Amino acid sequence: MGRPRTNDEAVRERLVVCATEMLATRPRESVTLRAVAAAAEASTTAVYSLFGGKDGLFGAVRDRAVAGLFQGLSAVPTSADPLADLYALAVAYRGWGRGHSHLYTVLFGGVQSFDPSGSVGAADPIRPLLAAIDRGLAASVLAGEARSIALSMWGTLHGLVTLELAGALGADTAEAAFRSTMHATLRGWTTPEVFRSLRQAEPAP
Repeated sequence: MGRPRTNDEAVRERLVVCATEMLATRPRESVTLRAVAAAAEASTTAVYSLFGGKDGLFGAVRDRAVAGLFQGLSAVPTSADPLADLYALAVAYRGWGRGHSHLYTVLFGGVQSFDPSGSVGAADPIRPLLAAIDRGLAASVLAGEARSIALSMWGTLHGLVTLELAGALGADTAEAAFRSTMHATLRGWTTPEVFRSLRQAEPAP
């Protein structure tokens, strides 16, 4: 009978989870292999065996965050209404951030950089957003440059989600702020004709 595997998927999972929590709640320079291994009830040898070292472990955390957000946004169905799709993507983004607060913090806290002006990889979370924006531009619903619109949406979303995760907004305030701010942001990028129709359709205050 062979020797039992000690550095298995369960150990790998614990190491990724513990590293994620530490990266989200501590300065990155203070997150040591020894601390992560101790929290995961593993050895530093396991980190080298499973990830090749600290950079590999942190990379695994980053990859999980990127993949998770990409999957969450990619699950949003496409409709004939690009603006509705963009709002649905914003809802999915917020929902993923609220449901995976540590991964969200790691993703946009230094481990992963977000650059809509850079090349878009096959699993980059920006892809579903850019695709919806492209549909809006093609349908003459949106006016502007796709990456500028994406950056505007992401900056708005990130600010809202970050405030909510920090506890700076109460539940009702966060919900109302999300709806009004995202609708206003999207409306600001529409063509003049669409903008006028949206403003006319708004209920009276």
